[in-house]
Amino acid sequence: MTSPPIAAAVFDLGGVLIDWDPRHLYRTLFDDESEMEAFLATVTTPEWNLAQDAGRSWAEAIDELVARHPEQRERIEAYWLRWPETLGGTIETTVAVLDELRLDPGLRLFALSNWSAETFSIARPRFPFLDWFDGIVISGEEGIVKPDPRIFTVVAERFGLEPSTTVFVDDQPRNVDAAAALGFRAIRFVDADDLRARLAGLGLLSRPEVPVGDD
Repeated sequence: MTSPPIAAAVFDLGGVLIDWDPRHLYRTLFDDESEMEAFLATVTTPEWNLAQDAGRSWAEAIDELVARHPEQRERIEAYWLRWPETLGGTIETTVAVLDELRLDPGLRLFALSNWSAETFSIARPRFPFLDWFDGIVISGEEGIVKPDPRIFTVVAERFGLEPSTTVFVDDQPRNVDAAAALGFRAIRFVDADDLRARLAGLGLLSRPEVPVGDD
């Protein structure tokens, strides 16, 4: 049985199109790499950051963490006060793939990202390619984070997407698994070359352009 053609693509942002990593900031605050890694693993943990992605305010997050680690106040506060320094820039090779996809007249493009609403508003003007998307869903605005199935439902219902004709791209295995379980054509992002090959395998990047008729 032939699979239906892909009608939409949903991209994760951080780690796929945007190089975000708190290490970009904290390497300027620590002289010792192992000490930095210990701080990121036990103080400003991924779980702590995910709560902001789920809608918790940064003011509340900082206050809560400083209360538990008062000796680390300046470093904790830096996570918010110097947050722009956690951005490493555009992942150009993947954006090049996205640029090719947007030339496909039969394909709609969307983004779904675990991201704090407060910090996404800071990041958005820095990345003009975000305007290429037909719609963007940010977890911090919804109060739900991937891999919760509800946020995939938000994307599908808001933009009228059929999972079986929608490719989903993410660098986190748990998010890819969640999307696949809901019927999306899920791809785990490794690098741009692998992504290009997988998209081509789904019939994208090589579809003929629709000819434009004379007026």
